[in-house]
Amino acid sequence: MSAHLLFSLYVFVLAIFIGFEVISKVPATLHTPLMSGTNAIHGIVLVAAMLVLGAAHTQYQTILGFSAVVLGAANVVGGFAVTDRMLQMFKKKPSVPKDGNRNG
Repeated sequence: MSAHLLFSLYVFVLAIFIGFEVISKVPATLHTPLMSGTNAIHGIVLVAAMLVLGAAHTQYQTILGFSAVVLGAANVVGGFAVTDRMLQMFKKKPSVPKDGNRNG
């Protein structure tokens, strides 16, 4: 295994641990604003993945670029779905009359 690959793997594993620790310490009230911010970042990542795919010259680069576009698109769609679901929690529910009669 080359030294560069080993170093890259080391940085990747450290990023996973640091990311998990940072995200696990975020209070629940900040999750929705953070999700909105990360959705914007994921949109930029998706555009960059499309640029990489467009500049691909070899089959390996094409496969790597295509997988980056697919995973980036799934990340953006999933992020917006989660954000929408979290925002639904803050909407007021229809009130029920005190006598229990819903038909008025």
